[in-house]
Parts: sequence; C-alpha cells; structure tokens
Amino acid sequence: MSAAETEQLDDGPLGRLALSRSTVDRATARRADGAWVEAAWADPRSRVLVVSDSQALVRSADGRPELVFISSAEAPEGTKFLLGVDTDDVVYFGVSVPGGVSRVRSGEDDVQPMSLRQVGAVLSDRDAGLLTHAVALANWHDTHTHCPRDGTPTVPAPAGHVTTCPTDGSEHFPRLDPAVIMLVTDPDDRCLLARNALWPKGRMSVLAGFVEPGESAEHAVAREVFEETAITVGHIRYLGSQPWPMPRSLMLGFQAAAPGGQRITVDAEEIGEARWFTREEMLAAIGTGELAVAPTSSIARRLIEFWYGGNLPDGPGSWTAPAR
Repeated sequence: MSAAETEQLDDGPLGRLALSRSTVDRATARRADGAWVEAAWADPRSRVLVVSDSQALVRSADGRPELVFISSAEAPEGTKFLLGVDTDDVVYFGVSVPGGVSRVRSGEDDVQPMSLRQVGAVLSDRDAGLLTHAVALANWHDTHTHCPRDGTPTVPAPAGHVTTCPTDGSEHFPRLDPAVIMLVTDPDDRCLLARNALWPKGRMSVLAGFVEPGESAEHAVAREVFEETAITVGHIRYLGSQPWPMPRSLMLGFQAAAPGGQRITVDAEEIGEARWFTREEMLAAIGTGELAVAPTSSIARRLIEFWYGGNLPDGPGSWTAPAR
C-alpha cells in the first residue's frame, strides 16, 4: 500500500493509534527483486535504521524526538531488511544488531537509545511507522533463526521479509500472533479494569489475551473476559487494531457489554484484581496516584479514553515498565 493510500484510511472510532501510523510505501513489489534491493542498499541516498532489543537511536529536533538514520556504508554488520520507499524515492532499510544500538556512532551528543514503548507515541507518522516495522522484523529474525522442519539455519532473502531453508528449500515468513484487547462496560456505563498479578499495585489496564487456534476474535473476547473475571459479555464489536511487535502481536481492539448483576471473580494466578470504574472514580484515582492506566503508545489507553470521552492525564503513578 502506498503512502497516499495509507493516508486515506479511515482512522475509525479510536482515532489515530500511535503505532498504526505510517507514511512510507512498504514497496512489497520490490522485495523479490534482489538486484533492485542490492542497488538500493548501495545508493548513498538510502537511509538505514539500526535496531536492537526494540530500541533505536533518537535525537531531539526542535523539542520533538526523531529517529537517527545512517548510510548503508556506515551500517554495522547485522540482519538487514527493506522498510520501504518515501515520496522522494528515498529507500529505507533496517539492520538488526546484537548488543544494543548505543555502540552505533552517530557523531551527536544529544542522541540516546530509546525503545518503541518509550518513544513510539511521540514520533512523527513516518518515524513511528518505520520503527514499528523495523522492530517487528528484527524481533522475528532474532527469534526465528532455524528451519522448524529440520533445524537448519535459515538464510534471509535480500529484502529480509522471508527466510529460506538451504536443506529443503522451504520458505518461512514473519510470525504474527493475533490478540484481542477489550473495553468492557456494564449497564451503568462503568469501565472494567484489571491488574496483571505480576504488576505493581495500582497499575491497571483493560483485559486482553491471545486468540486460540480455531477460534474467532469475538469468541476470544468473551472467553478471555470470563476466564479472567467470571464476567459474561455480549454485543461485541470491533473498534480498531494496532501492531504491538514486542515481540509479535497484532492487538485487535473490541468493545463488549456485560449484563448487570454479575460478580467479579479473578483467577488469582494471572489477574491480581479487577474492578469497575466510573469516569469520576477513574480521574480521581489517577490524580492521587492510586491508579495508573496504560501508556499513550498502547491501544489499551485509546480504548479507555474512547470510553472516557477524552484524553486522560498520566498522573503521578504513570507507567514506567512494559505495558500491553
């Protein structure tokens, strides 16, 4: 899909999701053209984004963070992959390296490594799309290095979107795990939030879970809500999606209605607590630091704010660790 076609997509009820933004054409038709890919890599105009452990180098430009790109001649050794082509015919690549991106010299003092979780929501549309794409591919290459059929080390194609087993010739493509994440409300228009048992007290989000084999996304919504809270839901409707490539999820956002008169019962192993919030209760709890909702980079935050009817403050207990 071209950048122009991407811009014409309907944002949907959740608005523009932080990690669903992009302005660069992914150039899918070019991926199988090895000669073109190699020529583009050698072109001094091409830009390379180095990533490691979901991080890239970021600088501040006029108070706003932006990604640091280098030329292919400066790029370190690593797994490379094509990210796309912009409207000026500048080609973008990513390179995944072990050991962190801080060892990549940029020649600037104000540059620092930052993760997609930290900076994804405040990058430009172009940079957010490129970093999300690069992190997704890097995580796949880092964790899928051998043929699942016979264990032979696989060989990445020049564009990096497929690997091949040299023994049996089988092709392997990037893994994607669909997951549902859901805004659950009751007849009093309260929002259901829960705390993962591993999270500190006060940190809460909407419920989420992976779609199981042979299961529809809607059935996964109902199953996950019931398994985690003993609440039954219906009237399930799709709201929007966002990639969450840490390491390989696609978050499918839904809204579901819970009939009244039900009692929350958490499983205690996965969910530490769950409770209903009115808008007034949520805002007050955020203000005192009693509650910390998901960060702005996540679709969870957008689902909560969709119900709330506007932007929520971060509050003194804002998240500083990974969120879903």
